[in-house]
Amino acid sequence: MTKSVAGLEVRPAFIPPLDPDFLPASLFHREYRTRARSLGAKPLRIALERADGSISTHETIVLPLDKGLREATLLYVERIVKSLLWQRGGWKVTVGGPKGLGEHIRAVYSPAGARKFDFEFMGGVYEHPFTVVECRAEECPGTKETSVPLGRHLDGCRVGFDLGASDRKASAVKDGEVVFSEEVVWDPRPATDPQYHYDGIMDSIRRAAAHLPRLDAVGGSAAGVYINNRPRVASLYRGVPKTEFDARIAPMFERMREELGVPFEVVNDGEVTALAGSMSLGENPVLGLAYGSSLAAGYVNHEGNITGWLNELAFVPVDYRANGPVDEWSGDAGCGVQFFSQQGSNRIASSAGMVFDAAMGLPERLVVLQEKMKAGDEVAAKVYESIGVCVGYALAHYDEFYEMRHVLVLGRVTTGRGGDIILEKAKEVLQGEFPGLAERILPALPDEKSRRVGQSIAAASLPALEGSK
Repeated sequence: MTKSVAGLEVRPAFIPPLDPDFLPASLFHREYRTRARSLGAKPLRIALERADGSISTHETIVLPLDKGLREATLLYVERIVKSLLWQRGGWKVTVGGPKGLGEHIRAVYSPAGARKFDFEFMGGVYEHPFTVVECRAEECPGTKETSVPLGRHLDGCRVGFDLGASDRKASAVKDGEVVFSEEVVWDPRPATDPQYHYDGIMDSIRRAAAHLPRLDAVGGSAAGVYINNRPRVASLYRGVPKTEFDARIAPMFERMREELGVPFEVVNDGEVTALAGSMSLGENPVLGLAYGSSLAAGYVNHEGNITGWLNELAFVPVDYRANGPVDEWSGDAGCGVQFFSQQGSNRIASSAGMVFDAAMGLPERLVVLQEKMKAGDEVAAKVYESIGVCVGYALAHYDEFYEMRHVLVLGRVTTGRGGDIILEKAKEVLQGEFPGLAERILPALPDEKSRRVGQSIAAASLPALEGSK
């Protein structure tokens, strides 16, 4: 089936059965570069600078705007910038390449541009006015990456927790052995009172700590951007007014540390996903993907360290169709959250005619889908097949931005037989469309228990005890 966007045609060999209009970013990029080379492509170098002065760079090729494929070129460059912003993060973007490309990005990523949300978000997270600079490719800044060790401390009596939009998971770990794990249902996103969050998290910590002879440390993971244990941006707290967020949510985990009197560390849930994979596999690098209420991601490099990148793949575009599914938060179309999350599974199932009680939230709808899958429902199976096809093409897209080997896929959406189908279809796509990549990367699901509570166990290893190495 031929698909067209921005004057460029692609021919996917695999079509998601319940989302047939899906137009893979990975195929568009491959076709664009093939065409650009034949018409006289030039180097394009993009650099992103973060608040600590670290710089990530990405190199590709692009066709000058006066050489043809203008619409495809503008789409290609803008979508790469979007992907880099949410994968690497940064307040300053330098576009080094043919004239006019940087000017286009500056207009799109501005207070009046289509990517106003990204402009405001990145400036807020990195506490610098968001800036776009245009230059020649050879003038673009060089790479200056940093990395730091994360977790892997299993000595003593620890509690680890993982905060999701539908439940809190907590584990008690004694000298590396899990002695207790549980999930507690909660609904944090509409909660306006910060005390709801504080009380709920502390309840999970104390329930787990009750199964230990003492409490030596607490580690946690949660969706959002966390810097020095302080939430900067997180959808879990979207119901809390900004003044209350700044006064009570931002310092919340520091208060918990003082109340408990033990080392306490909280990081992004995607980073803990990757850490869990690295710890279980014993090999690196690892890209961890958690398909839950949203799409969380994290990356552990060859040295087993985290990089300081943003890794918010929920907002990385994977589908380039015109008028694709729109994320309600960022207002952008075709991003990962609309495919690889409870939102995504609900969207695809509903579009296929699966009927849910209007009063049901997304977690309950996912349970219904999983029950139908378990009962052998053909539509439910096609939901997971559709997600799996999209995963395969998305992994090829992520490979442009990460050095990939192991890919660990987990989260509530992957629970049960549906998770196996997702992985099977993803591997089919890789083998059929990207055979070289299929030989190099190893996507896998953890066992069923680890899919549900593995992150909270890895989170327990985050803080180091005094005197330990």
